Amino acid sequence: MNWYERIGYRMQTVKKRISFVIPCYRSEKTIREVIDEIIRVVSEKKEYDYEVICVNDCSPDQVGAVIMKLADKDPKIKYIEFAKNKGKHAAILAGHTFVTGEFVVDMDDDCQSPVYELWRLLAPVENDECDVATANYFKKKESLFKRFGSWVNMKTSCIMLDKPKGMIIDNFSVMKRLISDEIIKYKNPYPYFEGLVFSITKRVNVVMMEQRERGDDNRTGYTFAKSLALWSNGLTAFSVKPLRVASMAGLFFAIAGFVWGVSIIVRKLVFHSILVMGYSSLAAIMLFSTGLMMLMLGMLGEYIGRIYISINSLPQYTIKKVKNTDTQDLPLDRP
Repeated sequence: MNWYERIGYRMQTVKKRISFVIPCYRSEKTIREVIDEIIRVVSEKKEYDYEVICVNDCSPDQVGAVIMKLADKDPKIKYIEFAKNKGKHAAILAGHTFVTGEFVVDMDDDCQSPVYELWRLLAPVENDECDVATANYFKKKESLFKRFGSWVNMKTSCIMLDKPKGMIIDNFSVMKRLISDEIIKYKNPYPYFEGLVFSITKRVNVVMMEQRERGDDNRTGYTFAKSLALWSNGLTAFSVKPLRVASMAGLFFAIAGFVWGVSIIVRKLVFHSILVMGYSSLAAIMLFSTGLMMLMLGMLGEYIGRIYISINSLPQYTIKKVKNTDTQDLPLDRP
């Protein structure tokens, strides 16, 4: 075999690697099926290789033991375990710090992500039509409350992040490695994955597909408190617009109060109107204005609190255990 033939053979044998990042929480019944499907789908095309990075977000079940058994048999399955529950978005960022592939796939651990649609999702990213491709489902297989929460979060992030209308990074997406590398440069607490993506690129495509039912009988891990915390992250993490809205509201009420005061003087001096004291209306105005001021102070306090925590370098997460990774020194903290 001559030099040209050896080079050609080597180019043919080099495979493109896809890194799958899966945050895991209460998924001991489904994670094996998810990983098996990933291996089966990637094996359909010989020019691709894979690695699966499972991040155990301090799950209360035995999902860690299940993944460890799988990792013992397959070195392409990497396992990261948190010392404390830090939420889905922190788990995703932790997974991204260990990726080695050209393309990074983020997906859920409950079998709802249709892995068989991987090639349709990967195609626009691989063809450089976009930097990120995300699934959008014709109908979400979740409760009415969860759908309403997702809608509120989408509308809020559209306003705060100036992203295209209706665009949302869902639970099944593909991105280029360079986007992943930029995302993990964020080292502050309160990570908000969608905000990080849209702060780096606006080249995001949507691929329509059908969402599957959950593979177990567990309910979503997003409680009302966690959904509220996520919404708060989206509201304050990457935008100062809430503070500007508060300033505009204060200006509006200041002008309204001035105009109302001038009208009282004019009515009294010019038209000699008899002013009837309205205690009910006065009380209503005071309650409304006081509530608005407290809301603005609370919003300002939220920003100050986040600044204080960031200055004190609170870690995004602490890693308790790893397997099949290049880094074996523990603990691993961010920042």
